Formats: sequence, C-alpha cells, structure tokens
Amino acid sequence: MKKITGIICALSVVFNVFAQDPTYDDLTGGLNTITTAVPFLLISPDSKAGAMGDVGVATTPDANSIHWNPAKLAFVDDDMGFSMSYVPWLRALVPDINLSYLAGYRKLNDNEAIGLELRYFSLGDITFTDILGTTIGQYKPSEFALGTSYSRKLSDNFSLAISGRYIYSNLTGGQAAGGIPTVAGQSIAADLAGYYTNPIRLGGKDFDLAIGGNISNIGSKISYTETSVKDFIPINLRLGTAIGAEFDDYNKMSFAFDINKLLVPTPAVYNNEGEITIGQDPNVSVVSGIFQSFGDAPGGTKEEFREINYSIGTEYWYANQFAIRAGYFFEHDTKGGRKFFTFGSGVKYNVFALDFSYLINASRAINGNNPLANTMRFTLVFDFGAIRES
Repeated sequence: MKKITGIICALSVVFNVFAQDPTYDDLTGGLNTITTAVPFLLISPDSKAGAMGDVGVATTPDANSIHWNPAKLAFVDDDMGFSMSYVPWLRALVPDINLSYLAGYRKLNDNEAIGLELRYFSLGDITFTDILGTTIGQYKPSEFALGTSYSRKLSDNFSLAISGRYIYSNLTGGQAAGGIPTVAGQSIAADLAGYYTNPIRLGGKDFDLAIGGNISNIGSKISYTETSVKDFIPINLRLGTAIGAEFDDYNKMSFAFDINKLLVPTPAVYNNEGEITIGQDPNVSVVSGIFQSFGDAPGGTKEEFREINYSIGTEYWYANQFAIRAGYFFEHDTKGGRKFFTFGSGVKYNVFALDFSYLINASRAINGNNPLANTMRFTLVFDFGAIRES
C-alpha cells in the first residue's frame, strides 16, 4: 500500500473522495459542510471581484464576466478584450500552489458576444512513498477547465447566455491511494445566466441598476477511482444586484450584493449501521441533487438558510483612471466559516488596466481560515476597443 506525503494537507482541500459522513454529534455542534470535487471552479479568479468581496454577477461587464455571469458580455462596451489573472493559494503554507486564469470576449454585433476562458490550478509538488517511507516518485497534481460562452440581448435591457466547459482533474498521477488505483477525474458542465440593466431615477439623481443570475457548473459527477464512488462538482446558484451613479465627470461609485448557494445535496446523518436517521440520501443523480439541495438539510429550514453565502462590495472611480475597491464575504460557521474583508485598487491607462486585491481573514472559527489570507492577487486587462479608437 502506498501513501501520499509532501503537500497532502493541500490536496485534502480539493480531494474528498474518501470523506467520512457526519454523525449526529457533529450536527449538534453545528458543523455540516458540503464538499464537492474540483472546488477550484468557485475560486474568484480576478482581482476586481476579489477586491469587492467576491461579488460579480451584476457588476459592470468586463473580460472576466464569463466566470461571474456570461450574460453580461452582450452589454460590454468594447468589441474585444482579454484578461490574465494570477492567484497564489495557501501561500502561508506552501509556495507553489496557484491559480492562473485567462479570459476573453469578442462582440459579434451589437446584440451578441462570445467568450473564452482557461483556468489552471497547480497544486505544487508531492512525493510518493511506499509503506517503509521510501520515495518512489514525484508528481505535480493539477486541474484545469476550458470553457466558452455565447451571450445574446433579447431586448435593450435584458440578455441571456449559455456556457460550456470541459473539466480535467489529475490529483495523483495514477498512483494508488489506500490500495485503490486512481484515475484523473473528467466532467462536462454548462452555465445558464441572465442579466438585466436599466437606468433609474432616485431622489432626483440618475442611477444604473443591474440584476444578474447564474447557475454554473451544471454537469456530470467526477470519479477518481474505478469504483462506483462519484462526487458532485460545485453546481452553484449566484444571484445579485448592483447600483451605480456618476456624481460628475470625474467621480462615480457603485455598490453590489451577491448571494451564493451550492446546488449539491447536504450530507445526511447516519447511525452505526450506516442507515440515514436525519436528512436525505445524497447519492442521487445530478438533476435530483439540484432540486433536493433546496430542502434536504438535516437541520431543516434553519440549516438551509445557513448554506447561503453573502457578499457585498463597493467600487469608486476617479476620472475613469483610478479605482478603489472594498468588500466583505460571509459564510456561516457550520458551513465552512469563511469570513473575510477585501481591499484593492486599479489603474487604467489607454489600452490596459491593472488591478490588485488583498484579503484579510475575519473568521474566528477554527475551520474558517482562508487560503488567500494576507495574499496579493493581480489581474491585467487589455482593451482592444481602445486600441481601435486610438
């Protein structure tokens, strides 16, 4: 039998194939987190949203909209653009885990746009040893997702979009875990999104109001072994709104609010015989799991509401060249305990913009430590519309 050493603590964040089911004692303490395969799909990839508490479903359209809400691409101002982002991960623990993200779009006409994204998650180096501790090999586990989207306006104020992506996750390089041979996990997923924007007038002042929604990663389960054990991918419902105003020719500001809920079954409570005593069987199909996720929490309605995450963010622009951003993210302690403040800024000059963000952990829960705490993230955005105008 072989075991994995090195950065196994980092792999455990994303590899939950052999996770144990919760007991009643766990639930009385409140902890009942939902785990999925390939959680890297939910990591905020760009520094703009990362500086605003991970809001993005209804914020102004940009090259990274394919992740947050691809329907926004139909309302983007420029004809073409792309962005590059780099996100260090678990930097306080290991130096070589990171997420790289490339995204771009192309306007086909005034009503249609297409987008493309590539997400690559590197988990650094691991060392494989045998039962005696003898090194038998090195491997660099990694995951990636390649996706595309199509967005179309159905009216002057409303658009819909559909996205598709291929997901590949190779965490062990074919090595055995617990005596069981492993394989790379693969899946195909889709997003369904909508976006509405309309100017409104409040208190004698003009505002831009936007509402967005996105059900992302609707796809098949992933298996890392040749057995029948399969894990849900992070099917996620994101809803949000944003409102912004220009105070004068130099100053404008916006506020955004998002909610997120995993559309994945909540773990049930089992007795010593392996029978479900509270909750519902999580081993269901993808479609059944989506609908079941709204009412299967062992703790009832109270626990269902605890599964909703909240984000709020704000952005201020001066002369459309300098931006300051801030935000806050909240997740209930029983569902992961992530709570953090975010800050960041951006500078825009002619054909490109540079954004960065910084995260400060605000959780007191033991399980609430954020892998991005005290980490700087960067995004470089190119605006090809500005090049053509120049």
